[in-house]
Amino acid sequence: QVHVAESGGGLVQAGGSLRLSCAASERTFSNYAIAWFHQAPGKERVLVAGINWSGTVTRYANSVKGRFTISRDNAKNTVYLQMNSLKPEDTAVYYCNREQEPYFYWGQGTQVTVSS
Repeated sequence: QVHVAESGGGLVQAGGSLRLSCAASERTFSNYAIAWFHQAPGKERVLVAGINWSGTVTRYANSVKGRFTISRDNAKNTVYLQMNSLKPEDTAVYYCNREQEPYFYWGQGTQVTVSS
């Protein structure tokens, strides 16, 4: 079973940038389409960006199109999320996992807080 660990979150002012990383424990991670999700307090977990196994196809939630970029390095078993022009509404815990079920075990996520 693949385990993932998210990192790179923090506190940033509106308009700033962060780069999140998702590192996986198994090389089979590279066989899967992977997504980043976010979960704001009291709300459901929502997919914000996805990437296919080879990194050639990406998709984004409308709320982040043009601001976020998902990428992957299969040699490092890692998926990234570059977040630019951050807004207060991007504040959430960010998780990575398979783009669709069955999911891997969920990691602890990484907190992103955007101040206005």
